[in-house]
Amino acid sequence: MKGRQEQVVLGALGVTLAFGACEAVSRAGLVRRTYLPPASEILGRAAELAGDGVFLDGIAATLRAWALGLALAVAIAVPVGLVLGSVPLVDAAVRAIIEFLRPLPSVALIPLVSLLLGSGTETKVALVTYASVWPILFNTIYGLGETDPLAKDTLRAFGFGRLAVLLRVELPGTAPFIAAGIRISAAVALILAVATEILSGFGEGLGIFIAQAGLATDGTRDVLAGVVWAGVLGLVINGALVWGERRLFPWTPGRRGVG
Repeated sequence: MKGRQEQVVLGALGVTLAFGACEAVSRAGLVRRTYLPPASEILGRAAELAGDGVFLDGIAATLRAWALGLALAVAIAVPVGLVLGSVPLVDAAVRAIIEFLRPLPSVALIPLVSLLLGSGTETKVALVTYASVWPILFNTIYGLGETDPLAKDTLRAFGFGRLAVLLRVELPGTAPFIAAGIRISAAVALILAVATEILSGFGEGLGIFIAQAGLATDGTRDVLAGVVWAGVLGLVINGALVWGERRLFPWTPGRRGVG
């Protein structure tokens, strides 16, 4: 608990120093306010947006695309990862395809996906799903490789079949790795949802707000306020997932000291 409190204090100190530096640089006139407004104005504008119904609807649209894309990624990556991690022949057969598709940046696929699916939530969900699949998939495969072989051999010795070993030993042992992959993918999914909205220029969402503010004559404050909201959303999502991991998997080596 002491270590966690120190991390919170140091994190809060870092944020305070960063915003303090932004405030001082802007107030001192070292940078024009049209390029970098004072941090107090940015935070004030971000607080004002909390009472804007249209802006909150955009936040809801972004989170809806984020949640749908991440859920689809989990539904695809976990079963595929279990198959690839437990059947070496299948893994060898599709490894070249996976290594070809994995480096493709999702943002570069925006024109193609927009052409195929049109504008709206479908495009965002498809891109978020594509980007979020890989961390979960590879964490699942890696987790299967780290499963205790003695436990699997013990079940086989007692006559349990392949499916029983998978459900009773491999899947529980892989669950912490899957959870870590979901946490990584959650951040990737949020970035993709906002970036797709910014680059595509259609629909509604936090990225659309930032893009439209960037086109305004004096929209820097709104752009940075939207960025603050994106950062807060990412921080809340990551914190919730970390909390869930600590509660669900207290036996993992990284959590034993916390207990």
